[in-house]
Amino acid sequence: MKFAFLPEPWDESVADLEAAGHELVSLDDNPDMLVFRGTPDQFPEELPKSVKVVQNAFAGMDALREAGTLAQHDVRWANAGGLYDDTVAESTLALLLAVLHRHKAVSREWNQQQLAEETDFLFDDKKLALIGAGGIGKKLIEFIAPFGVEVTAVNRSGNPVDGAAQTVKMSEADDVWASHDVFVLLAPLTEETKSMVDAEVLAKMKPSAVVVNVGRGPLVDTGALADALQLGTIAGAGLDVTDPEPLPADHPLWDLDNCIITPHTANVPRFMARRLGKLAAENWEDFEAGKDMRTEVDVDAGY
Repeated sequence: MKFAFLPEPWDESVADLEAAGHELVSLDDNPDMLVFRGTPDQFPEELPKSVKVVQNAFAGMDALREAGTLAQHDVRWANAGGLYDDTVAESTLALLLAVLHRHKAVSREWNQQQLAEETDFLFDDKKLALIGAGGIGKKLIEFIAPFGVEVTAVNRSGNPVDGAAQTVKMSEADDVWASHDVFVLLAPLTEETKSMVDAEVLAKMKPSAVVVNVGRGPLVDTGALADALQLGTIAGAGLDVTDPEPLPADHPLWDLDNCIITPHTANVPRFMARRLGKLAAENWEDFEAGKDMRTEVDVDAGY
């Protein structure tokens, strides 16, 4: 198999593909696969007819879908779903604990009364809702198991999720917002999930609730979240993704001590480069065997 890698190749990914017997070529040299790690504006306007599969380096496909790129090209698409479950789950746990423990509110004052009153703990009979319970959610369930947290998985199908006390269909999740303490947003971005956490949903939550978004920024209405945090409607938020992204330097969320923001670093490029090549090789093997690829994308659904 010949593959092209745009806009710039990752050496580790190329080495893994070459170790599997594949050859790196330019896009003009009729590759069978395109490995892509860029933004929609960096995607080629036209693909050679030889390209049968596009392997995206990221799990999220919403930017390519919204740009019309997925529908424009008659190829099969694969994403990086499941490739970074462990790194993102660990980052999620770090954000959650930092918010609960009020790390951003720490000052140089040693006996800080605010911290004594507001510090919370995950092990204290918390009920956590995973909104979108795919691979990252399942890994997070493993990571938080020692804390004794009761987990509700919320997914599109309602199919049971290992480790969750219960699973609820996304369409039937209204009661979840009022009855849980922590909400981890991991859902893909679709027309149905865009701004799913808005002012109305935030108003249903407990004043002690914490929202952690490591999925896609537009899952949350940013203005409504800022208002809820400032008014005390909810207790805190941890964000690795925002809407817009990057978040403007003068946005009020930066200054709130009950909001911790990381700049989309729940996973970092060196882990992507280390893992993507082997996934692309596996997906090509599946394609050649006439099977669905391990991380094949449903173009109509957008993920």
